Amino acid sequence: MKTPVILGIESSCDDTSAAIIQKRKILSNVVATQKIHQNYGGVVPELASRAHQQNIVPVVHQAIHLAKVSKKDIRAIAFTRGPGLAGSLLVGTSFAKSLSMSLEVPLIEVNHMQGHIFVHFIEDPDQKPIEFPFLCLTVSGGHTQVVQVDDYFDMKVLGETLDDAAGEAFDKIGKLLGLDYPAGPALDMLAQKGNKNRFSFSQPKLDGIKFSFSGIKTSVLYFLQKETEKNPNFIEENRNDLCASVQKTIVDALLVKVKEAIKQTGIKNIALAGGVSANSELRKEIIKLESEYGCKVFIPKPEYTTDNAAMIAIVGSLKYENKEFSDLTVGAAARYKL
Repeated sequence: MKTPVILGIESSCDDTSAAIIQKRKILSNVVATQKIHQNYGGVVPELASRAHQQNIVPVVHQAIHLAKVSKKDIRAIAFTRGPGLAGSLLVGTSFAKSLSMSLEVPLIEVNHMQGHIFVHFIEDPDQKPIEFPFLCLTVSGGHTQVVQVDDYFDMKVLGETLDDAAGEAFDKIGKLLGLDYPAGPALDMLAQKGNKNRFSFSQPKLDGIKFSFSGIKTSVLYFLQKETEKNPNFIEENRNDLCASVQKTIVDALLVKVKEAIKQTGIKNIALAGGVSANSELRKEIIKLESEYGCKVFIPKPEYTTDNAAMIAIVGSLKYENKEFSDLTVGAAARYKL
C-alpha cells in the first residue's frame, strides 16, 4: 500500500481499543468495554489491567481483520503512553513495544488528551473539517480543560479543573441519585424527561478559566440529605427533575469558562472533545455560541467521544508524517502533561 497504514492502541482506563488508520481515514475502530466495574460503582485498577491483558490480542486482531489489511501492511504502532491508570497503560505500552519489535516498524507515543482533541482531524463525512486556531473544551471522567490549538502540535492549556473532573461529578452525583456506574449516560437520558429549572445548586465562583466541581457535588449531597429526611422517597419521586437540574448546573459551569476563553483570546472556532462531549445538553448549549458569539462549533461523532483507538491512530498518523518516533526505552506515564 502506498499510503502508510498505522495501528493505534488505547488502554488508558477501562476500555481496550485498537484502530487502523490510513492517512486520516479510519479503516476500523474496535472497542472492548469492561462491564465488570459496574459491580463496584467505579473502575477498579487491578481488574482493569487484567481485562486489558485478556482483550488486547483479540481487539487488535479484529481491528486488522475489519480494516482488510494484514500485519505486514502496518508501518507504525501508535499507543497511549498516558495519562491514565498505570497498570492499564502498562499493558498497552508493553504490547505496542513488542509488536513494534516483531514487525520492525516505528513506535509512536501519544498523549491521551491530545488524542481526544485530534479526533477533529479525522476525515469523516459526518464531521465538518476544523480550522486553526481553535479552542477545545475537553471534558471526560478524569479531565476538564480548555485548550488553545494554534497548529497540530502547537497547543496550550488555558485552564483546567482544580479538583474533580466534570465526568467524575456526573458519575458520583448519579450514584447519589441511585444510578448505576457509569452514571453519565443514564443521567442524561433521565434529564431529557425532567425540568432543568426545578432545583438550583451552588456554582463555583472562580476567576479566569478555572473549573471546580467538588462544590457542586457537596451542594447536591446536602440538598438530598435534607430532602430525604423530610421525605424518604424524594429522590425516586423527583429523579428526572434532579437529573435535569444537576446536568444544567454542570453544563453551565463548563460554558461560562468557554465564554471567558473566547473573550480572552478572540478565537471563534470552538471544539468539543472527551466522553462528556456526548452529553446532549452540553451539545445543545454549546451550539448556541454560533448565534450568541458568531462562533463556529465543531462536535465529534459520538463514537469518537469516549476512549477509543481512532483518536490515538490519528495522532500517530500526523506524528508519522513528521517522523516523531519513540525508542523502546519509552514507558507508561500515569501523569503525562499535554
